[in-house]
Amino acid sequence: MNQHIFREYDIRGLVGTDLTHKTVSLLSKAIGTYFVKKGVTRVSLGYDARESSPIFANLFVEGLNQTGLNVLNVGMIPTPLLYFTLFTEEVEAGVMITGSHNPAEFNGFKLCLNKTTLHSKQIQQIKEIALSGSFSSGKGTVTKKDISAKYTNFVKENINLGSRKLKVVVDAGNGIGGIIGAPLYKQLGCEIIELFIEPDSSFPNHHPDPTVAKNMQDAINTILTHEADLAIAFDGDGDRIGVADEKGNIIWGDDLMSIFSRSILEKRKGGTFIAEVKCSQRLFDDIENHGGKAIMSKVGHSLIKAKMKETNAVLAGEMS
Repeated sequence: MNQHIFREYDIRGLVGTDLTHKTVSLLSKAIGTYFVKKGVTRVSLGYDARESSPIFANLFVEGLNQTGLNVLNVGMIPTPLLYFTLFTEEVEAGVMITGSHNPAEFNGFKLCLNKTTLHSKQIQQIKEIALSGSFSSGKGTVTKKDISAKYTNFVKENINLGSRKLKVVVDAGNGIGGIIGAPLYKQLGCEIIELFIEPDSSFPNHHPDPTVAKNMQDAINTILTHEADLAIAFDGDGDRIGVADEKGNIIWGDDLMSIFSRSILEKRKGGTFIAEVKCSQRLFDDIENHGGKAIMSKVGHSLIKAKMKETNAVLAGEMS
């Protein structure tokens, strides 16, 4: 097993080289054993649209069951929906099989315990279990459930876009985000222009990472052609976005967070906000100037979420 697959806040590698069927089976049992030691009995499992993901999902169901864990298989979904299950389903842990924004030949695993994502020492503890080959044993069950309607209804109940009908370009980059995002925005009252919504694990149009300017060009061109109000582009698993305005200008993550924080501070006076080291000083100054408290964090969604809980922050964001 290539030990370099164990990263700071996920496990990932090259399919067929680092992640073989045997390796993934071992990982599933190592992760299951880690969860069992933490008192977990039921795990939610989701996966993205990469070619290897459904295969890896089957291996994970089998491995987790063999360690005694029951599995709630929520199928092919964007990563945020897997996180949603941690708060809405009777599970104590979660596994998302996804290559995220990485090239097509990669895949990986994002891991959650209770309502937090695993990182750092926790990932290393799973590595030690995997290398030891000593796994828990048992006989778990598997249940399948479609949670997309539950998620969509939750968003609709909590977000009101007002009376103005927005024309929005949605570029899914042939990842998984568009199958939820585009219909949801329509239900929220937007007119949608779809780009590359259908999942295709070869990513034939452009790489699904909207934090890279060239990957936003199709969306920008479509804004200008159709006189749209904005574009929202997803990465491969739908947990990061790129945004461009009606003139085709990219609104980077720190500027987006300035917009969000100003809105929040109208209702949450003195709130704490967290951004990471790649964000501009302009963001931190803007939060302070509008009455908020700004804290700088290390990069990484798992690390930032932990910092949010520690500081009771109202919002956190990364450049991605």
